[in-house]
Amino acid sequence: MYEQIRYEVDGPMGLITLHRPEALNAWTDVMAREVRDAVGRAAADRDVVAIVITGAGRGFCAGADLGRLEDMAGGERSSPLAETLARGDAPQEIGDFDGTFSYLMATEKPVIAAINGAVAGMAYPFVLCCDLRFMSDDAVMLTAFAQRGLVAEFGLSWLLPRQVGPAVALDLLLSSRTIDGREAAQLGLVNASMPGDELLDHCRAYVQRLADTCSPASMAVMKRQVYEQLHRGLGAAEGDAFVHMAESFRRPDFTEGVMSFLEKRPPSFTRLPAEGS
Repeated sequence: MYEQIRYEVDGPMGLITLHRPEALNAWTDVMAREVRDAVGRAAADRDVVAIVITGAGRGFCAGADLGRLEDMAGGERSSPLAETLARGDAPQEIGDFDGTFSYLMATEKPVIAAINGAVAGMAYPFVLCCDLRFMSDDAVMLTAFAQRGLVAEFGLSWLLPRQVGPAVALDLLLSSRTIDGREAAQLGLVNASMPGDELLDHCRAYVQRLADTCSPASMAVMKRQVYEQLHRGLGAAEGDAFVHMAESFRRPDFTEGVMSFLEKRPPSFTRLPAEGS
């Protein structure tokens, strides 16, 4: 069904694999469309509790396809985005969760980046738009934009400081220095670093734990709360929480969560999307 990715459902995990290993899974317009389609399929599948994105071979994603960048630099070829920008038609207003990668933040199921290899250029904001990041110890990340005469693209100037603070963000942007999984974990850029041969098993176990113990509806609401409240004050966040609390009290998952605890048994929560939605 797909040309540049692979998609499979493995128990409660929807696994998307970027699949251009000969090019370190460099990003293309085709890949962008296919990833978005696969995310939509996983979101609509009640068997899927969380979505994991990884790369085939040695890389996660080396950024934009180098052949296309070379042609653009030489004036031989452009891209739809470059042509739009050249005409001065850059979108003035983009919804917070309608961007090139930020739609991942609006997906109601958790999205996890399993960073098995190099992340560079536009792959940096891609992984930062995932909810969680687990990384191989020897995988590397570099922003690369300053080395190519470019800027912090696809919202990276907003995403990166919120992960690591302005000073560390500027270091990583200005120097384009390479960091490995261990340093990425120390900086708080990823949730954890581990040997590469343990990466997918770790993600699989993490998703299974979510499936076994956590309410999908609760996770969806909390994910939305976290991202929406990044733009609001504490008082507004608490007021919004009261609305969601009232809704949660009326959901079957609340009753199941309490009763399963009292009866000392695993909970059986309703999967998403809800029937009839």
